Amino acid sequence: MCIELTEEERMIQKTARDFARKDIAAVVEESNRNGVFQDDIYRKLSELGFMGMTMPEEYGGVGFGNLCLVLALEEISRVCPSTAIAVSVHNSLTNHIIFRWGSGDLKKKYLPRMTSGEAIGVYALTEPNAGSDVAAVRMSAVRDGNEYVLNGSKILISTGDKAGVIIVIACTDPEKRTRHLTAFAVEPDFPGFSIGKIEHKMGMKASTTVELVFEDCRVPASNVIGKEGRGMQIALGSLDGGRIGIAAQSLGIAQTALDEAVLFARERQQFGKRIVDFQATRWKIADMATNIEAARLLVYRAARLRDAGRACSKEVSMAKLFASRIANEAVYDALQIHGGVGYTEEFKIERFFRDARVLEIYEGTSEIQRIVISKKILEEYEQMYLA
Repeated sequence: MCIELTEEERMIQKTARDFARKDIAAVVEESNRNGVFQDDIYRKLSELGFMGMTMPEEYGGVGFGNLCLVLALEEISRVCPSTAIAVSVHNSLTNHIIFRWGSGDLKKKYLPRMTSGEAIGVYALTEPNAGSDVAAVRMSAVRDGNEYVLNGSKILISTGDKAGVIIVIACTDPEKRTRHLTAFAVEPDFPGFSIGKIEHKMGMKASTTVELVFEDCRVPASNVIGKEGRGMQIALGSLDGGRIGIAAQSLGIAQTALDEAVLFARERQQFGKRIVDFQATRWKIADMATNIEAARLLVYRAARLRDAGRACSKEVSMAKLFASRIANEAVYDALQIHGGVGYTEEFKIERFFRDARVLEIYEGTSEIQRIVISKKILEEYEQMYLA
């Protein structure tokens, strides 16, 4: 399947590439070395429209599709995967959830602030005993007049300390199983909210990861997203967008791994010739390039299907599963081609090697993707033979 980009899509791709290679590249090493979240970078991304990619113009967005967002995330990830995390969560999860399920008042209240970059969007689902198992969420939300009182904590929340708007999934009725969850829009200045533990991670260091603590946190009832008890549907219904974002991030990392491997292999000499002239090196390069192209087709196709309004959970999971795997394989091979110096901080492949590992974990582990894919395939076969 050949996926040709439109002129508009190529323009988005070039704009993201130019910005990443100039502005983000200028601060990327400092950001990742010191764990700095660069507010100025996100302000500039907002000015270029990248924080409201798929939102309509009436809310300050630019009204592009998921493929445009994928193209932007891929280019940003080629320079700084950490920056791409915030852009992906903000667009694919927070913006999307409020736009799709939020009331008219919530949309007017939050989306203009988010598309302008005034407020960074954050998604808070994971708890110590709840992640892949969404139904295990136990953070409580109890109705008290015109407010809900939230108690509990969320862990491993990307850019949670920089949040302007947080989508929180909490338990409003533990007796109703999958219908016991409710989604809320929470602001960081609501009484009872605080930032807990700040995680020190293996990679993605320019993207902060924190614990969010809710101690009798009072949230207006008007900030319920959708209806009470619809939180499971919202959490599961937003997964496709989030997973496409991580698949795009995987593409960017894999492409940089290939780029760095080729550039290094053309310069490095051993036994009197460039290492790019050894067959072992060329086979690694061939496999990397082939896998990246295959992953790109899967990711772009999933985004196209989502833009067309088609059911695409299987295709999205395939894209996320394959792209995240080949990204890890690519950074492994690229570091191998670099040899010992690739293990040092002098070469960027060391950072990308660390960054890539989480791709097969967050937004649904590779094991969860296989469950989704196999379930959809078995359903298709059952329909085929029962028809």
